[in-house]
Amino acid sequence: MVCLLCSLSQCGWAQDKRTEVLLETTQGNIRIALFNETPKHRDNFLELVRTQFYDSLLFHRVIEDFMIQGGDPTSRRAEAGQRLGRGELDYTIEPEFRLPQLFHRRGMVAAAREPDRINPERRSGACQFYIVWGQRLSDAQIERVQERLDTLTHGGVKITPEMAETYKTLGGTPHLDGQYTVFGEVVEGMDVVDAIQHMSVDKYYRPYTDVRIMRATVCK
Repeated sequence: MVCLLCSLSQCGWAQDKRTEVLLETTQGNIRIALFNETPKHRDNFLELVRTQFYDSLLFHRVIEDFMIQGGDPTSRRAEAGQRLGRGELDYTIEPEFRLPQLFHRRGMVAAAREPDRINPERRSGACQFYIVWGQRLSDAQIERVQERLDTLTHGGVKITPEMAETYKTLGGTPHLDGQYTVFGEVVEGMDVVDAIQHMSVDKYYRPYTDVRIMRATVCK
């Protein structure tokens, strides 16, 4: 597959040449561009892709109107109904928050992590990631999210007018801003993400029909 390089992101700011990753899934292809502004997360993701780490792993946690999550190494040979999401590698990555440029709008790719109570530095897990879907928010909803962020980040995260407009028109998950590192964006295959996020799931949010990453490859 030929990978196209974008000169401008959907946020409207210039990008250097970006490396892209193609996820071939059982539901279709998803192509992701990785941000140079988050080099530690970019390089880690690329290393895992190049070593075929993601091949045959599941999107094991799917929440409609929120996100789809994959990358748990224990999902490779998971049995039907098995609870997933606890598998990780033995290292973490320091956060690379790049607000207001990189935020949780629809289509962004971010790193999962352990909760604040055991991970106060908000370091990212090594391998699990999620793709944002989210909802379109009203002004009142954005104001309530800002109040929540003020508490969680001690006033350190502010939703700018530009971010707010994107959340109103495109959608996303602003309550995660400044807490989970965004390191990429989907540039092709949001229809596939949409189809996955609508799938029926069990009580652990695992789709009844497995959604597997058959192969992940780096595109230059």
